[in-house]
Amino acid sequence: MYPTREEAERILLDAKARYDKVSRIHGRWDDHCRTAARCAEKIAARCPGLDPDKAYVLGLLHDIGRWYGDGHLCHVYYGWKYMTELGYDDVARICLTHSFQVQRLGAYIGKFDIPPEAVAELDAALSAAVYDDYDRLIQLCDTLAGVDGPVDMAARMEDVRRRYGDYPQDKWDKNFELRGWFERWAGADIYEIVR
Repeated sequence: MYPTREEAERILLDAKARYDKVSRIHGRWDDHCRTAARCAEKIAARCPGLDPDKAYVLGLLHDIGRWYGDGHLCHVYYGWKYMTELGYDDVARICLTHSFQVQRLGAYIGKFDIPPEAVAELDAALSAAVYDDYDRLIQLCDTLAGVDGPVDMAARMEDVRRRYGDYPQDKWDKNFELRGWFERWAGADIYEIVR
């Protein structure tokens, strides 16, 4: 289950308004989400069997856990819980999986800023998740999405490495593997598709 595009846009606007009230840094995560959504829609339109509307909605809401405020792993946890509460199970799964190209909680880049019981809950859910092509698509699009439009994947990963002090090589390699997978499926260079 996932919302319509119109409902997803409303959810994002409401979440950003709440975030702006509690944030100290006032990040442009909503613009990043819009870029990810447009990238996902364009790639899905070129990949037989994928639904561009679903891809757009999943990309738009992948970081919806930012409604909680500034943070790290909490955005994964609170996005997953929020979308589950709304009954949008497909979106909830994307909130859970989008940061884990390598499917293990220890691969997360950033602080574990949720209580230990929430970490255990998240770890169990992630371990049980069965990734599909939408999980992989949003993971790729998250890496392609800047706040002002698509960006070079390597440059974005280097930016994350600079800000957080690390970017695991297996995660780096997985992003390029995903890019190759979708380029073969779509029959075109990923940057030609998303620009």
